[in-house]
Amino acid sequence: MKHHATRELFGYWNALRGARRAPERVDIEPTAIRSVLADTFMLEVDVARGFPIRLAGTRVNGLLDAEQKGRDFLALWQPAERRNVAAVLMTVADGACPVVAGAVASPVARETAAFELIFLPLRHNGKTHSRILGLIKPLEAPAWLGLLPIGPLSLQSLRIVEARETPQPLAVGAETGLSPMHFADPTPTMRPYLRVIQGGR
Repeated sequence: MKHHATRELFGYWNALRGARRAPERVDIEPTAIRSVLADTFMLEVDVARGFPIRLAGTRVNGLLDAEQKGRDFLALWQPAERRNVAAVLMTVADGACPVVAGAVASPVARETAAFELIFLPLRHNGKTHSRILGLIKPLEAPAWLGLLPIGPLSLQSLRIVEARETPQPLAVGAETGLSPMHFADPTPTMRPYLRVIQGGR
């Protein structure tokens, strides 16, 4: 994890879940993450509707220059990568696996900026496959950032963060044609990929 905000949110989520695979949605206390709250978002696990955004922080809305609540999260990504992003989100929900993603984006004819995202599974009313808590943070600050919407995101890297056990890596690449619930060993030709990080380091 490159950004301190990513590490902070993961640390809070990891402490909150305790011995559970994932904490409950109602366990999240906004005041406990006030320093990163504006960078967070919450998704509903609904593939058919493109993982609707249930909540979005002010800095998330600012990056995209629009209110994101109720919008399709997959629509924030390059069209060719949306199936892969859906596969990643279903991995988070199916395996209760936190995932960190690297992405790039830019407005038309502007320099590209790098972003870090994290996706953390949540239970809702005791149900799994319900909510995902996320965060997006720029890793650099080009002159246009904050003045123009960032444009469609493009995946650069993916990795599983697992504190207590080592799950199987997930190969997610445009060339693979994977369904959203397919697990496999990565090969050198599959890009992007998931890599296991022990203890969130």
